[in-house]
Amino acid sequence: MTNTPASPGHGSPESVTLNNGVEMPSLGLGVFQSPPEETAAAVETALRGGYRLVDTAVAYANEKEVGQGLRRSGVDRGEVFLTTKLWLTDYGYDSALRSFDTSLNELGVDYLDLWLLHYPVPVAQDIVDASYKAAEKLVAEGRVRAIGVSNYTPRLLRRLVDIAEVLPAVNQVELHPYFMQNELRALHEQLGILTQAWSPLGAVTQYEPDSPNSGRRVLDEPVITEIAAKHGKTPAQTVLRWHLEHGTCVIPKSVKAHRIAENLDVFDFSLTPEQVEAIDALDTGHRSGPDPEATRLDSFSQHNP
Repeated sequence: MTNTPASPGHGSPESVTLNNGVEMPSLGLGVFQSPPEETAAAVETALRGGYRLVDTAVAYANEKEVGQGLRRSGVDRGEVFLTTKLWLTDYGYDSALRSFDTSLNELGVDYLDLWLLHYPVPVAQDIVDASYKAAEKLVAEGRVRAIGVSNYTPRLLRRLVDIAEVLPAVNQVELHPYFMQNELRALHEQLGILTQAWSPLGAVTQYEPDSPNSGRRVLDEPVITEIAAKHGKTPAQTVLRWHLEHGTCVIPKSVKAHRIAENLDVFDFSLTPEQVEAIDALDTGHRSGPDPEATRLDSFSQHNP
């Protein structure tokens, strides 16, 4: 496989152009909570089936298997957009750089397409700032094509933009029909930062029992099932299309071959403005995942999205 990064193209319905000119697929495979023993096969299946973006993280403990799936797929490295994330225990300038090298080694590649700080840590801002400075160094050296953050709130994102030399290209956040993050998405549009959704199908409501959204399931909502039936699509495809209509990049997770294929089959139809608004009306204004404003370096007993 070649190790030459793919050059930015002219864009297509299946891609977006980041604020530094790098082209990124608008839909990819997420591997959060994918067991390591199933991850390589899922990545191989996805890439053979047409996916060109894979999103992982140090915290997911499956970077090595993502790399294995990439190599087994036979798809050229330069055609695949690889994202991974720096975990909280590796925050700090020198430790962030070491973690980046470890991620490259685990993935079996010599550059990344996107590297994200996994969570803000408001009570340890100096360490977070140092980590972002490390990311800026790596993008300047050409070892990563774009950098960004994950789980940043409007307040924390504004602060980062004020001190950053390189504008974050992406903010990857919890976003689904129950939690639309309108203020944050408006800020992203103002600043030229791409919104990327983790848990785009709302599965986070199933493993966060204390959330106000707990007990509800996005894919069972009548408004979504009715719209899906009108288009001859599944509820999952309908929700993914809803994200794309809003200009949001999505990384649905699955290890099942038929679900992986289904999730990519969303570029042959569109929702009407009225259908988009009907799904928008499901917004509760409540997140289901952890509150980023409350994050500490020792916040998580287990890794999170």
